[in-house]
Amino acid sequence: MKALVTGGAGFVGGTVVHALLDAGHAVVVVDNLSSGTADQVPEGATFVELSVGNAPAITEVLRATSFDVCFHFAGLIAAGASMVEPETFFANNVGETLSLLQCLVAAGVDRFVFSSSAAVYGEPLYTPIDESHRTETVSPYGESKLLVEHSLAWLARLGRIRYAALRYFNAAGAVHGRPELHVPETHLIPLALEVAAGDRTSLDLYGDDYPTPDGTCIRDYIHVADLATAHIAAAQILDDEPAFVCNLGTGTGSSNAEVVEAVRKVTGRDVAVRVGPRRPGDSSTLVAANDRARAVLRWEPVRSSLEAIVSDAWAARVEAGEPT
Repeated sequence: MKALVTGGAGFVGGTVVHALLDAGHAVVVVDNLSSGTADQVPEGATFVELSVGNAPAITEVLRATSFDVCFHFAGLIAAGASMVEPETFFANNVGETLSLLQCLVAAGVDRFVFSSSAAVYGEPLYTPIDESHRTETVSPYGESKLLVEHSLAWLARLGRIRYAALRYFNAAGAVHGRPELHVPETHLIPLALEVAAGDRTSLDLYGDDYPTPDGTCIRDYIHVADLATAHIAAAQILDDEPAFVCNLGTGTGSSNAEVVEAVRKVTGRDVAVRVGPRRPGDSSTLVAANDRARAVLRWEPVRSSLEAIVSDAWAARVEAGEPT
């Protein structure tokens, strides 16, 4: 398989690139390095520094290689930031993705694996959330993902492309000694590890008055290695499935407070916490029902216990030479 991976210099995208290379596939990575770093692109992949919205340049990349599939990770990911600059999120996550899709259709690349999000469900009516749950977003970030899904559904219905939209929950953990890294960092586990390592004085938790057992938000943490396995399986089923939407999560939620306790246990260090007001755009509980992924992809989240995720993330900091 020859794969184009957009956003392959980022945390999840780079992990999928590793998994593709390990399985013997050829990979070209396109990334503008707005949040990823070139050293996150594994050796063995061809790297092109480029924005996916640059249609002429993307067209040249597509002309140079006959790709079988595009894995699309490039995009902005911070729900809180999307409440401040919604226009930026729509221009990037929707506008640039549609430009990319136009180029792919023109080049005859008819398989597309989309990095979607549980944010399309908004504030859930029930949990665990299955794929039949209504989609009603509470942030421009979530809406940007949903708009792309709607576009893909129409393209598939009209025979223009075959796609898998993978609605994953909270990607975390680490493989290949590559710690989770975002610029700026907004994810709970790496921020908590920074406090444990002494790089940050305290961890900000946004809200302790949610309708959850301890008052803090609950999320379904999924190991990035399990995500990578699911993405490759999704690409392979597109020979038989013209359109496929599924959740990627464990079916088990962990509260922010429980994550902090897990970091304290794994590192043996204190993690000072400051509790502030709720952050706009945050749902109280997001936990996946993953029956469809298990049945259709024949996928199991084998590395996704909270302790394993935190342990792997901490070990990756050590291996990468980060202060601990």
